[in-house]
Amino acid sequence: MSVNIKKIGVLTSGGDSPGMNAAIRAVVRTCAFHNIECAGIYRGYQGMIEGDFKEMGPRSVNNIINKGGTILKSARSKEFMTPEGRAKAHENLKKSGIDALVVIGGNGSFTGGLIFNQEYGFPIIGIPGTIDNDIYGTSHTLGYDTALNTVVEVIDKIRDTASSHNRLFFIEVMGRDAGHIALNAGIGAGAEEILIPEEDMGLDRLLDSLRKSKASGKSSSIVVIAEGDKIGKNAFELKDYVEENMPEYDVRVSILGHMQRGGSPSCFDRVLASRLGVKAVESLLEGKSNYMAGLVKDEIVLTPLEQAVKGKSQVDKELIRVSDIVSI
Repeated sequence: MSVNIKKIGVLTSGGDSPGMNAAIRAVVRTCAFHNIECAGIYRGYQGMIEGDFKEMGPRSVNNIINKGGTILKSARSKEFMTPEGRAKAHENLKKSGIDALVVIGGNGSFTGGLIFNQEYGFPIIGIPGTIDNDIYGTSHTLGYDTALNTVVEVIDKIRDTASSHNRLFFIEVMGRDAGHIALNAGIGAGAEEILIPEEDMGLDRLLDSLRKSKASGKSSSIVVIAEGDKIGKNAFELKDYVEENMPEYDVRVSILGHMQRGGSPSCFDRVLASRLGVKAVESLLEGKSNYMAGLVKDEIVLTPLEQAVKGKSQVDKELIRVSDIVSI
């Protein structure tokens, strides 16, 4: 272990996700285990610029492993995008004796950390926290599993209504650039069709699929749509198109929105957050920097931060095939 790092700062940035608090807890307690100090940085990079730091010890993170959101708060900082803002942040870190950073967030947060490291050589390890699961270098990001469970539970409830009234429901889930939530939750909830950015299904095929469902005897249908799907501007446009072409359907739209980000993290996310937090701190103490800790084949591994930012996560093509088969 390196003796150069005496104090590590931890921050959460970008959109919150269940499991962030569990990761903060793991970072703080791993620092205590190795007899080094830890500082919580409030409101992400904006808090760094304003010097909004708080010393954290093992007891300061009691009873947060089960809480959603982030006790350190989160914010997007336009000021940190400027050299002047990053200079202020660096000065505050030096004044507080912080030698290295653990950044919990997504691509935007990692990009900011990468630039900061390039300018100041400041040691940084990233932990992927976003429900979209759209970061290269890990099979699961923090909050993704919890979001899936939330979405499946909601779709199960909507299906009760769909079946009772012979309705078609378009259910929009988060996933601007990646269809992981829609694909996995769609299969898990038994959706008749799943629309994701990676697969441009086309309006004609959607109608064809719905007609086949109707002909096979299905009186109601669930279509799960990732918000980044390309075949319609939004779920309401798809609703209008289907109603024009298939007036026999009573169509409803449900936008799940930010409820997907909330709630107590699943056991999987709590364990993953704990493993990633330990790996992040111990990697910094070993002299490593500019990496993201992620889960690959059930092992915690390091991916260069630049690769994590520039790489693209891929949906499982086999799952698409499975979806087509089981939705018949």
